[in-house]
Amino acid sequence: MLVLSVVVIFLYAFSTHRNDVRKVSKPKVEFVGENSLFVTRDNVSKLLIQNSESFKNVPKEALDLNELEKALKSNPMIKSAEVYVAVNGTLNAKVEQKTPVARVCANASYYIDAEGSFMPLSSNYSARVPLVTGYVEKNNLKNVYTIAREIQKDDFLKKHVVEIHQSLDKDIFLKLRQCKFIVQLGGVNLLDKKINNLKAFYLKTTNEGTLNDYSKVNLQFDNQVVCSR
Repeated sequence: MLVLSVVVIFLYAFSTHRNDVRKVSKPKVEFVGENSLFVTRDNVSKLLIQNSESFKNVPKEALDLNELEKALKSNPMIKSAEVYVAVNGTLNAKVEQKTPVARVCANASYYIDAEGSFMPLSSNYSARVPLVTGYVEKNNLKNVYTIAREIQKDDFLKKHVVEIHQSLDKDIFLKLRQCKFIVQLGGVNLLDKKINNLKAFYLKTTNEGTLNDYSKVNLQFDNQVVCSR
């Protein structure tokens, strides 16, 4: 019995040692979540390689996985990342990319992501999201982000809104697909009520055939829609 125990301990120690010194192979990249178009597997592999020595002859214990995760998360298109080494020596990276909700086209061009943060444009893919124009500051995206998130959640807005415009005094205007008029929301207060008023106006004027008889639809006033021809 004692001999058997010694053999088991020896085999376990030998296996553990061999596993620890196993060389790390080329990284395997897996994208999780719905968005996997802005950063490619090659992009992720290069980030990993740039922040570590060549994997070819690196023992597993020599890799700082936390640092590699930090390197991936430092990419402004990546929301989260998990890096680990499998038993066979394969370096694995699970990456979740950010989700854009609007594209700013003002003094600079970039996306606003689903958490209201800056996200650069990608050379690999262009997202179909509403454009943001006017006076927009990268460090003050709150109002524009609030509207963009509401558009993403609402089927009617997502289908019809193509542009969000912010004026110098922070008033918000919307442009709808195939409509001649602009929608003046004003501030982001009472947003649900304003959107419901817009839907009611759109349905009524569509049924009447008068949708494009107006140049401006003002939703700033409580419980009413003020239209200008």
